[in-house]
This record gives sequence, structure tokens and C-alpha cells, in this order.
Amino acid sequence: MLANTPASFEPALDYVVCKIARFPFDKFTLASNKLSTQMKATGEVMSVGRTFEESLLKAVRSLEIGVCHIHMPKFDKYDTETLMEYIKDGTDDRIYAISELIRRDVDLGLIYNITKIDMFFLEKIRHIVKLETLLAENVGDIAVLKRLKKIGFSDKYIAKIWKMTEEEIFLLRKKEKIFPVYKMIDTCSSEFESYVPYFYSTYEEENESIVSKKKKIVVLGAGPIRIRSRCRI
Repeated sequence: MLANTPASFEPALDYVVCKIARFPFDKFTLASNKLSTQMKATGEVMSVGRTFEESLLKAVRSLEIGVCHIHMPKFDKYDTETLMEYIKDGTDDRIYAISELIRRDVDLGLIYNITKIDMFFLEKIRHIVKLETLLAENVGDIAVLKRLKKIGFSDKYIAKIWKMTEEEIFLLRKKEKIFPVYKMIDTCSSEFESYVPYFYSTYEEENESIVSKKKKIVVLGAGPIRIRSRCRI
């Protein structure tokens, strides 16, 4: 028996966890960012969402590498042939090069043949890219805003596409009452009482976090877990 759930209980997960390594190439600029069996990561981020798309976009933002979406401006200047050559090697930023190729309507089969990245993940990235077009074509549309917040789009990225400020997007969400709720992390999809509940934010209707009257503290993380990083209370 583990806590109050027997070990024989079949997990029923209703969330997706995404972990991405944090590489320090922003500090070691002369080091090669090609990945192999050599250990180069100095930490990682872990995010939780209701869908893979939401979890991935949360993780990308948490890396603290200057991006708020699966878009890296440096790849805008690469021609398609150069990008196709670039993704042959595993690098810390390959996902951004791949997303740029998908924006240019490069066939997923070609990308798969070069990278051998499972089509499941390539399809998910393409889904996010398609929603970028939906966002750009529906400036100020509240229904689109709700849908993309649920998928994991950040206020900062939405503001960039809609040519607004991040604060304006927040105030728009506030006006329309578009706020995240908190879902519980357990192996039972909340079917049974959880002994040690953990929560993550997402844009849905039902809030599973019950606020108590007990004294509380706020724990502020120091960003991605890095070597010698510490949480600050």
C-alpha cells in the first residue's frame, strides 16, 4: 500500500508531463551545441499540462533562453536548405528549426526521414504552428483567445501576433474572466482521495484546488533546475 492507493491500482492519468534539458550554451558560446553521449546539460525543466501542446509550450517558456514559444528569431533568416541541413544533428535548439520548417510547409515525412523524430511529436508541433495562423487571422477574437490559452499559448506571444502589449492581453483576459484553474496531480484522475496532492495550472472550467484557512507560504522557484541552483522562500 502506497499512501492510500494500493500498488495494484492501474494509473489513470489525465495530464501530460514534458521535460526539457537546460543547456548552458548561452554562457559557453564557443562550445559546440551538437548533442551526443557527452553530458552537456546542466539542468532541466518539467512542465505539466492537460495536453502535449500545453505542456511543451510551458516547458519552452520555462527554459529562460529568451523565447516564449516554439519560435526562435535566428532561424527566420535561414533559408530552407540550410534549415534542412541544420536539423540533421541533434542540437539544443533543433525543435525551433523544425517548427520553422513546418511553417514553410515542408513535408513532415522529409523531416522524419532526416531526424527520425516520431511522427506523433512532429504532428503536435504542426498543430501548434497551424494555431499560430488561426491567431494571426483572428485579431481580438475572444473565442480564439480562450482556445489558445487552453492550448498553452502565452500572453506574450499572443500580444506579439496581435500587435498589443502583454499587459493589454492580460487586461482583456481579466475583462472576459479568462483565468487558469488548478488541477490535481495524482494517479487516479481524482477518482479517489489523494494523499499528497500536487497541482498545476491550466485553462479549464473546474478548479480542483480547495482553499483552506490555514497559514500559507509562497515558494518561488529559481527558474530551471541548474547545477547549484536553490529555491528561495
